[in-house]
Amino acid sequence: MDRPGKIEYNPYFQHYIDLVEAGEFYNLFDYNTQFTVHFFSTVPKDKHNYKYAENKWTVKEVLMHITDTERVFAYRTLVCLRGDNKTPLHSMDDNLYASNIDVTNRTMESLIEEFAVVRANSKLLFSNVSEEQSMFLGNGINHNFSARALGFIMMGHILHHINIINERYLDSN
Repeated sequence: MDRPGKIEYNPYFQHYIDLVEAGEFYNLFDYNTQFTVHFFSTVPKDKHNYKYAENKWTVKEVLMHITDTERVFAYRTLVCLRGDNKTPLHSMDDNLYASNIDVTNRTMESLIEEFAVVRANSKLLFSNVSEEQSMFLGNGINHNFSARALGFIMMGHILHHINIINERYLDSN
């Protein structure tokens, strides 16, 4: 799949797409998955429940947010891939989702495993997609988006959060 054109996503997501290197989509997607699993596997245990400021998420909460968001993006992708431009695809209140799950007593390993399973589902969803299917615009309410845009946004969203973890969680203290 080619990179999406600017009409295929809300400009809000440009930062995420810009974080994804040039390359073939499926190779990038596999690398992004491996990189994510490796990154979270190497976060020091004393940082798993660490917050860099009040009202911020812990590293484990960030990974849960990534997994939840992946699920939402995968559903939106499915809607686009099935040619549905009638179903309205509302935005997600990530703080609401985060406030309704407690990962304090979960291990990082279990969260990584959950991410890997969800990501494997996303990979299967994108497999065997034609270029034409990938460009279909779903009803994003405020701005339509394509399946291929969602695939690049999925990868960039993760990279965005890994950058924040590196800057604010691992470089502090």
